[in-house]
Amino acid sequence: MKIGFFELESWEEEVIKKQLPNNDLIFSEKRLTKNNVQKYKDIDALTVFVHSEVNKQVLDKLPKLKVIITMSTGYDHIDLEECRKRKIPVCNVPTYGENTVAEHTFALILALSRKIVECVNRTHLGSFRLEGLRGFDLMGKTMGIVGGGNIGKHVIRMAKGFEMNVLVFDLYKDEKLAKKMGFKYAELDSLLKSSDIVTLHVPYNKHTHHLINKEKLDLMKSTAYLINTSRGGIIDQKELIKALKKKKIAGAGLDVLEDECEIVEETQLLKKEFGGHCNLNRIVENHAILKLPNVIVTPHNAFNTNEALMRILQTTIDNLKGFKSGKVINVIK
Repeated sequence: MKIGFFELESWEEEVIKKQLPNNDLIFSEKRLTKNNVQKYKDIDALTVFVHSEVNKQVLDKLPKLKVIITMSTGYDHIDLEECRKRKIPVCNVPTYGENTVAEHTFALILALSRKIVECVNRTHLGSFRLEGLRGFDLMGKTMGIVGGGNIGKHVIRMAKGFEMNVLVFDLYKDEKLAKKMGFKYAELDSLLKSSDIVTLHVPYNKHTHHLINKEKLDLMKSTAYLINTSRGGIIDQKELIKALKKKKIAGAGLDVLEDECEIVEETQLLKKEFGGHCNLNRIVENHAILKLPNVIVTPHNAFNTNEALMRILQTTIDNLKGFKSGKVINVIK
């Protein structure tokens, strides 16, 4: 097959060449658009990321195209209806970083519970004093997990490994799983009132926008910590800053900030094409939250491990191999 790859990094090219020999491979760091598609009119398979345009205008100039693979979970950049009309299957990467994000969640929790940042900063200054560095155990504490999906399940397993009590809020309850893994379902308000640590693992949409607002923050214990590795808009950041300053909650670990930029897929952050449209008002708020002593902020990095990125690439290669062998996988319906 003649396969066109767009928005790739050099390390990805080397892996692809090894696993897809005997194919005519075309590589480009740039995105595919209606302005450059003519150069690739003979390709049989197309592999893109979220910045590429795969609409009717582009498809009209790819008469030999038989399959489209997107190296992302999301697929809004592809005109699925037009692809269906042309009987072109579209495949994606349905999952890649559940354990990765869950591990970063616990990195934030442990950094807060054991004052890791303060410890490191102090020893860098040559001081080994222990005053003000006393932490707390996770064993016996209650973890409240908002969202019991793929990432949430990994967080549950890790929390049980620390011998924590686990409450889960989710619209879809699986009581057999709860019994097997040793957690309990709870309504959101009850979970917030009871938890020592609350961690968010829900998608961002109109239903979850500011899910954690002033009313919900007021329900939390003054000793509780809030963790967010999902999307910034799930928390009303202005109200979170107020709650932290007034010590209504003990602290927060955040890998995402509200309106940090327009992000569809985390891996956009690694691409040269990513420009990010940021809200200037939020930049001021973000600056304020970075200065709070009871907050740890990481730069939307929870997804970013060698293994997670390799899973994306390997799934993409497997999608191409599957199509070539007549067994199409990960097809978007």
